[in-house]
Amino acid sequence: MKKTISFTAVSMAALTALCTLLFRKTGADSFFTLSVTFGTISYHFIMRLAVGFVVNAGMKNKADYTKDWYRLQPWEEKLYRFLRVKKWKGRIPTFSPENFDLQGKSMSDIAQAMCQAEVVHEVILVLNFLPIAASLWVGALPVFVITSLLAAVPELACIVAQRYNRPRVVRVAERMQERRK
Repeated sequence: MKKTISFTAVSMAALTALCTLLFRKTGADSFFTLSVTFGTISYHFIMRLAVGFVVNAGMKNKADYTKDWYRLQPWEEKLYRFLRVKKWKGRIPTFSPENFDLQGKSMSDIAQAMCQAEVVHEVILVLNFLPIAASLWVGALPVFVITSLLAAVPELACIVAQRYNRPRVVRVAERMQERRK
């Protein structure tokens, strides 16, 4: 997953630079369209990498999973049943599977990593909509809105999966801590 996202980010940035150069040399609208398209795609991938890096540097997988922000709200359980999260949550790819490895981590460590992953996806969710501002310069507002919405869907799925799974992990972590006492 890391290699795919990194490769895509670099490739899209290179294609953006190439199409921008070709647009400047030829003035062809098709190169401008491709430049904006590849630029938007590269933004989404580079932004995801940057957010993950910054949040990891700040939190270092040491989130306090007892904070109110990370607790399920009463309405969430009904929503997750309606969305049938249990059926699809296991199909979501993980950027850093080593953070959730039951062999090398305690349940408390995993719960903390889950909180950090949620924060990463929440920040990305908001930043997905920043390219809409480019429509002021480029036009094509509907295209930017649609691409931002499409980019937000996987982030929502990741947030939901983290929030759905974490209460069970926290219960196990708390039981393990009680046994140590």
